[in-house]
Amino acid sequence: MLKPLADRVVLTMVEAEETTKSGIILAGNAKEKPSVAVVVEVGPGGLVDGKEVKMTVQKGQKVITSKYSGTEVKLDGTEYVIVRQSDILAIVE
Repeated sequence: MLKPLADRVVLTMVEAEETTKSGIILAGNAKEKPSVAVVVEVGPGGLVDGKEVKMTVQKGQKVITSKYSGTEVKLDGTEYVIVRQSDILAIVE
């Protein structure tokens, strides 16, 4: 398992919808990279770049991230994205 350091968060991306709301099926190259993810692990926070960072996201939450942010990692056949908490734009409730 990945254990993030400092203000990092490990995410798994939620698959993009295959069809639009009006029922149009999207071709593979027409899909945008999904920006909704599920939090898998959360770092401890602490002193980051001279500032105290408190972690506000929790394991299991669904979040929206900045597009194309983070580092992609594949471990045991599962793809993860590691981002800084500041790359997370919102928590989906």
